[in-house]
Amino acid sequence: MNGVHDMGGMQDMGPVQRENDEPVFHAPWEGRVFALAQALLAWRKWNIDAMRYEQEIIPPAEYLRMSYYERWLAYVTGLLVKRDLVTRAEIESGRPEAGSPKATPPVTAETVPQMLAQGKSVDRDVPVAARFKMGQRVRGRNIHPTGHTRLPRYARGKLGTVERDHGVFVFPDTNAHFLGEKPQHLYSVRFSARELWGQQAASGDAVYVNLWDDHLEPA
Repeated sequence: MNGVHDMGGMQDMGPVQRENDEPVFHAPWEGRVFALAQALLAWRKWNIDAMRYEQEIIPPAEYLRMSYYERWLAYVTGLLVKRDLVTRAEIESGRPEAGSPKATPPVTAETVPQMLAQGKSVDRDVPVAARFKMGQRVRGRNIHPTGHTRLPRYARGKLGTVERDHGVFVFPDTNAHFLGEKPQHLYSVRFSARELWGQQAASGDAVYVNLWDDHLEPA
């Protein structure tokens, strides 16, 4: 989708502010939000792409106002309600209603390290033919979907070169909406800076973007 989250290459956003010796969490509540997000994965009611999309639909003014973990809290509460795990009333009150579902088995401190170590891989060992090969010239498709996409606006309609085939991975654009994994090849595509930003960009600079088969077309 086109949204304020897709700000790569946008003008007038100001410089990136680097914080020296930045802590992992700036406040205790951020750590609790992170822990809550990890614990809720045990339900397996959503995936990483759905998590990203839920942040993308935050209204632009709110998105820019929020800190990083405020956006995490917004996606957590949004998905909890959408997947019928809690109600808005329960979130507001902080108290479960009678008959609310419970995780089985429950997530405990002892089970967390193994759960995090296992993770959930998004590569797939399935026989899917690659549409493109290394060294091939390709173009980012000029599409503007209303749902989630990993094709950034600045690469749409731009010419690049396939530098690497990573193999077959879950397609996030459908996975985010629970429309199936649609596994396909994922490539590292090199775009020259001048192709993306014009002649004012440095001639030797380039951007490498990971894109799937459905994001590309032959040049």
